[in-house]
Amino acid sequence: MDWLVSLILGAIGGNLAGFVLKGKSLGTLWNSVVGILGGGIGAFILGALGVGTSGASWLWMIIAALIGGGVLLWIVSLFKK
Repeated sequence: MDWLVSLILGAIGGNLAGFVLKGKSLGTLWNSVVGILGGGIGAFILGALGVGTSGASWLWMIIAALIGGGVLLWIVSLFKK
């Protein structure tokens, strides 16, 4: 269940990252896809750092998805050119 929440929050985080990085935005759909991937990566990183997704606050999960989505948006925008 925690992974599902991470993925949903990842989609939100990806769209927030697209809003923050307007020049790198891929549109709502692709921002969501990249955010979902970023949310999964962010949840993995939180788990590796010992924070873990179970019991982690939604705020930390959104922050992890925002960072993961932002990094992935930046990487994808490099290849998009």
